Amino acid sequence: MAEGGSQGSLVSGVAGRYATALFELASEANAVDAVTADLDSFSALLADSEDLRHLVGSPAFSAEEQTGAIKAVLAKAGLTGLAGNFIGLVASKRRLFALPGMITAYKALVAQAKGIVSAEVTLAETPAPKRVDEIRAALAAVAGKDVDVAIKVDPSLIGGLVVKMGSRMVDASLKTKLNSIRLAMKEVG
Repeated sequence: MAEGGSQGSLVSGVAGRYATALFELASEANAVDAVTADLDSFSALLADSEDLRHLVGSPAFSAEEQTGAIKAVLAKAGLTGLAGNFIGLVASKRRLFALPGMITAYKALVAQAKGIVSAEVTLAETPAPKRVDEIRAALAAVAGKDVDVAIKVDPSLIGGLVVKMGSRMVDASLKTKLNSIRLAMKEVG
């Protein structure tokens, strides 16, 4: 299905093939949400541990070392089932370096299957939960679908926000407005 189906244009490469296989297995087992939750938990572990990121990204470890270490991490985190087996398989096949891409591709397949649009919103400071809900509602009104909003913080924006949704991007940041004014002043003077 990945090569000629509708999912083929969404994911590609090693990460896409693995993600598509996991998604199909999870769909057959009615475990899409459980696998998503487990992958999110693993992503959080990855974000919090420099050692784990090194293990995942470094080719210096043998397949046995990576598999053993990953299985220990999974056991300690309580990640079992389909997602745990998947991550263990990825380690045994020496594909851990592609795991973050596999997780991203899997989540894209889930979002597509559920009719959810992904959006990335970058703000100058961490927004209040109410503000995130307002942003989500505004984007859902524009998209006509549910929107999964990923919030990023970039203090260099000074204020405002940058929204990326699909192939569209809206930059309403104070930084961009000030740069535009600066360029206009250079042209005048």
